[in-house]
Order: sequence, then structure tokens, then C-alpha cells
Amino acid sequence: MTEIYTDGACLGNPGPGGWGAVVVSDGQQRELSGGEPKTTNNRMEITAVVKGLEQTRPGERVKVVSDSEYVIKTMTRGWQRKVNTDLWDALDTLVGQRKVSWEWVRGHNGHPFNELADRLANSAAKDVAYQRRSGPERAEAVERPSASRATVVPPASQGEGQSLPQAKAGGEGATRERPVAASGRRLSHVDATGKARMVDVGAKDVTERVAVAKGAIVMQPETLQKVRDNAFEKGDVLAVARVAGVMAAKKTHELIPLCHPIPLTQVTVDLDAHSAEDRVEVTATARATWKTGVEMEALTAVTAAALTVYDMCKSVDRRMRIESVRLVRKTGGKSGDYEAE
Repeated sequence: MTEIYTDGACLGNPGPGGWGAVVVSDGQQRELSGGEPKTTNNRMEITAVVKGLEQTRPGERVKVVSDSEYVIKTMTRGWQRKVNTDLWDALDTLVGQRKVSWEWVRGHNGHPFNELADRLANSAAKDVAYQRRSGPERAEAVERPSASRATVVPPASQGEGQSLPQAKAGGEGATRERPVAASGRRLSHVDATGKARMVDVGAKDVTERVAVAKGAIVMQPETLQKVRDNAFEKGDVLAVARVAGVMAAKKTHELIPLCHPIPLTQVTVDLDAHSAEDRVEVTATARATWKTGVEMEALTAVTAAALTVYDMCKSVDRRMRIESVRLVRKTGGKSGDYEAE
């Protein structure tokens, strides 16, 4: 069964509006969103369902999940359809060709896909509002398909009644694919539609990767002396920070959304509290023999170690500041070596 999670939003009602749909099938998902410059919240809620159903095939079993009582109760309890008859007609055609069940969920109640649909709809509405402010020639609807986290579910064949009637370009209901600026090198974590994505590293070669990152936490001279003397009741500041950095490096993919899990072969974190300046210098080195680099692991280790120092010393010095966290060297990979220092 395919599950479709939908929502609509409108800034003003009527005003710039957006719709969002998350199509989940066989453990894979596709995110869709779009908007219109002058519409209503109800129209966007119906549109989200229509657009989601258009991604399924005739005869398919589909469950539509929405926090819109307007949509769910109209389809299950026969609420009167006094307005938006064009959209209801399009929805009826799609539903008649599929085995559709309906489920209402309470909005903003923590359901991950419902919350995602809400974010997609509101983001699309804001995009349309921005375009509208930029000039009338840009105030058309925007449709933004994305499959950044899964294989795209094949769209249904476009027969009679299977898609919304489209007005002339620039009018209500017109759609276009969102362009992506292409100046210089394309960002690897952005797909062709401008959506964030996790890079596919399956075809890359396994090579040895090394990354070194540095940073510092600046503090009062008295605080630094207490660190050197191991005079904090919480324990050995540098030892705890060192362990925190190593642990954080191993969990980088859980903290940074688009990072890959990497089989690290070594992580070292060194903290130097004996410099002439009033600071603790942090250096982290991450190593792996893998298909993608370990720069983020090294940077995460430095940041977590510095934050741990702050946490252990904040009782005596809340003016501490973390600064100059940067990558200083990396080797391995298609992009070659890099060295900043």
C-alpha cells in the first residue's frame, strides 16, 4: 500500500498559498510541494491530495493521511461541496480509479510525515509570497518535486481527468519546475531541483582518507590556570573533552543530516593548555579507508571537545568563546589534497 501525507497552507486566506505531499511506498518516499499566488487554504489542502494521488497508478491501494477535516470529512462523510468544484472533480476522478482509504490525524501532534507535509506546504507558500513581492512577472505557481531521500515512485499515466486543469503560464494553477542556479561548481549536496540530498557514493573508489581540524576556546587567565592545575570539581577537563571529541566524531552522521556513516579507523583529539595565549588549542585528526572524506568528523570532534571544555568551566567563566574552528588539512579522494596551514 502507498501512503500519502498531505497538507496545505495559505498566507492571508486568500493569499499566497502552498501545498505539500509526502508519498511513501515500499519504504521509500517522495516529497512534493508547490504553490499559487492567490488561493485559499482549502484549495491547497485539496490540491495536495490530488498531486499526491497523481504519483500512484490506477488500481493501486492508497491511504491518504491528512490533518484537514475539510478534505477527510468531505470524502468520508459527504460534506457539501459548495466551492472548489474543479478540484473536487479532479479528486473524484483519481479516487474512482484507485482503492483509497482516508485517515485524519491531529495537526502538530508529532507525526513525522504529517509535520513534513506541513513544512513543505508552508515553505512553498513563503516562496510564492517572495516571488510575488519580487515583481508580477514572477508571481506564478511553483511546483518542486524532490526525491532526495528515495527512488522516485513512477507517476501515473496522464489520462483524462488525472491532472489538474492548467491555466496559461503565469496564471493561477500554472506550474513550472524550480530552476537551480549553476554558477561555478555545482554543490554536491543539492539536486537538480535545488533540494538538499545525500550524495550517492556507491560508485566511488575506496581510498585512505585523513582530515585534520583545529579550533580554540579562549578564556580568562585564571580559568586556564585551573584547567592546567586540574582544579575543577567536575574532573579532568582536558581528559573528558578528549573523550567527548572522539565520541562525537563517531556520531557525526547522526548530528549532520546529510553525512554518511563512515567506518573510522582512528580519531585522535589533542588539547593544548600550555600556549602563551589564554586559550586551549584543540586539534582533531580523523582517518578512514572509505568512499567519502572525514572532514566533518574531524570538525565535529574539535567542536564537541571545545564545547565540553566550556561546559566544565562555565561555573567560573561564562565569557569563554569558541573560535577559529576550521579544516587545516585533508588527503585522499577525487578532489585531491588540501592544506590551509
